[in-house]
Amino acid sequence: MNQYKTIFFEQTNQIGTIWLNRPEIHNAFNEVMIAELIEILAEIAKMDDIRVVILRGKGKSFCAGADLNWMRGVAGYSYEQNFAESLNLSICFHKIYTCPKPTIAMVHGAAIGGANGLLAACDFAYADDNTTFSLSEVKIGIVPACISPYVTKRVGEYGSKELMLTGKRFKGPEAEKHRLVNKSFANAEEMQAYIDEITGLLFTSGPKAISHCKNLLYDISNNLNLDQAIEYTAKMIADIRASEEGQEGMAAFLEKRKPNWVKN
Repeated sequence: MNQYKTIFFEQTNQIGTIWLNRPEIHNAFNEVMIAELIEILAEIAKMDDIRVVILRGKGKSFCAGADLNWMRGVAGYSYEQNFAESLNLSICFHKIYTCPKPTIAMVHGAAIGGANGLLAACDFAYADDNTTFSLSEVKIGIVPACISPYVTKRVGEYGSKELMLTGKRFKGPEAEKHRLVNKSFANAEEMQAYIDEITGLLFTSGPKAISHCKNLLYDISNNLNLDQAIEYTAKMIADIRASEEGQEGMAAFLEKRKPNWVKN
């Protein structure tokens, strides 16, 4: 695996942790970090020994949004260059959203601007109460375009209007109220304990079943109407019942034992 300049990857007990690793500038992202996130997510998708992915930030903050030096350069780009940079950012968020493994964002310190796309694209997002959030793009005359599909999925249209049009700053409890994060905690220790519980639950589920379930939710949410879902869902459950993991899971249930993917 490559050595990265702006991120750090570690694997412990089938959990892969992607650290945003520019703590000196609060993990602000640039074109290098975007490219490296795309690369590591593609690698993780192929790693059978990783079952859960955690995204978090080194230092005092999760992510302060776009790097100001990068933005200065982007301001002078041609339209074609701007489009190419923005497309990579959209691809990065989509890679997180479509990762075949469960993804968890652990948010602390600050999540500003595009950082909210990183956390919103994850399957689970948690923060502590002191985290500062802001979807502040309108304050500098631009819009939160690339993050909008994922933030709007979490928050809904009218909640997104409140957060995106005002660009206001708010803390973890309000982020939870808007459902931008699943839950906000009094401190980092409580957040870690809860995430340990969640990962424990994920490890008792079939790894392939989780991946299929993510595909199911993606297609039902984005691609299929109710009529199309009739045949699609019936075919999916038939295929999975016949699969090796499905057969093992059903046998374990009937025999009142743990399936082979659960550690004793």
